[in-house]
Amino acid sequence: MVLLACAPIGRLHADGVAAALALGLATGGWAETDSYALREAYTGAELAQALAEDRFEIRLRRARALVIAVEQLVRDGLAATAAFDLATRARQGGVPAFAVAARAEIDPFTARMLDLQVVLQARGPLGLQRAGERLAEAI
Repeated sequence: MVLLACAPIGRLHADGVAAALALGLATGGWAETDSYALREAYTGAELAQALAEDRFEIRLRRARALVIAVEQLVRDGLAATAAFDLATRARQGGVPAFAVAARAEIDPFTARMLDLQVVLQARGPLGLQRAGERLAEAI
């Protein structure tokens, strides 16, 4: 099972992002997904509380991989984002993490620090579906 933690990207709501990625993953052989609507604006204590209420840690431990999908993944201010927190949780739990963003501007060193296996740039339903297909190969 692949856990999809998705924030809205462009005009797509989190559920639409998750659906497009899940379709691509299914095409690549990963039919079982669990999606989590990521509240990207939450950080720190708010995020921790939301994740606890939604039993995120339990869902993460059951996952073969975590895919974090956000509007932007940029180095400036990265440590204060939900994506950073989720990647850290995945690393600590031994779950490989992957990222998809409409705007991905982190260097390979930063991606490695977060232990992100792959960082893809995609937007729109078709781009996200193709990203899901590429992730299926990587996972």
